Amino acid sequence: MSLKEQITEDMKAAMRAKDSAKLGTIRLLTAAMKQKEVDERIELTDAHVLAIIDKMIKQRKDSITQFEAGGRQDLADQEKAELAVLSGYMPAGLSDAEIQAEVQAAIAAAGAAGPQDMGKVMAILKPKLAGRADMTAVSGLVKAALAKG
Repeated sequence: MSLKEQITEDMKAAMRAKDSAKLGTIRLLTAAMKQKEVDERIELTDAHVLAIIDKMIKQRKDSITQFEAGGRQDLADQEKAELAVLSGYMPAGLSDAEIQAEVQAAIAAAGAAGPQDMGKVMAILKPKLAGRADMTAVSGLVKAALAKG
């Protein structure tokens, strides 16, 4: 079952269970998916769906920080609940050692010699690690590895 189909099934289950919090979050996600399909005239793959979920997770994290700084714990709690639902669709994260191994393999595969080759290395890593690792952290690891090399 594709991730898109899984989300649709979860929406139906949330409707049956009358779980309005989960249902609302899933509806936001399906709206974002439909928007991307319409805008780009494509059929979404699991990679596309993961990218959308990842973006929504980042938005929730930013919102939580802002709401807590503003003293709005009620809104922060709502965002945390949405974050929990969205995080459930992400694949299991990779360990630091696994990420480091992927970075080294990508550097070798790209034949990267220095920081100027960072784009080539990231192009190899992005499809492999999207949704399974924080790409900002991966970028930092690649930059550090290329600076040494």
